[in-house]
Amino acid sequence: MMKNHAIVTAMAVKKEHNFNLGEIIKTTRKLAGLSQIELADRAGVGKTLVFNLEKGSTQISFENILKVLKVLNIKLNFKLPFHHGNE
Repeated sequence: MMKNHAIVTAMAVKKEHNFNLGEIIKTTRKLAGLSQIELADRAGVGKTLVFNLEKGSTQISFENILKVLKVLNIKLNFKLPFHHGNE
């Protein structure tokens, strides 16, 4: 399986799309009754990554974001812009 090495900046996601991924993850984690350490263990990532993701203060690989989202059963849907012609 090919790994996705794209880097996503949580703060950039907040600014560009008017939502805060870290807050969504934090709220969902708490609703699931998980601590940051429990979420990190289940996702197979470090506890610092979860803390930083929730705070929006670090660059995180897309692969690791997907691991965290999978544990919380959060689905991502991307909509690509429609382009006319050869642009």
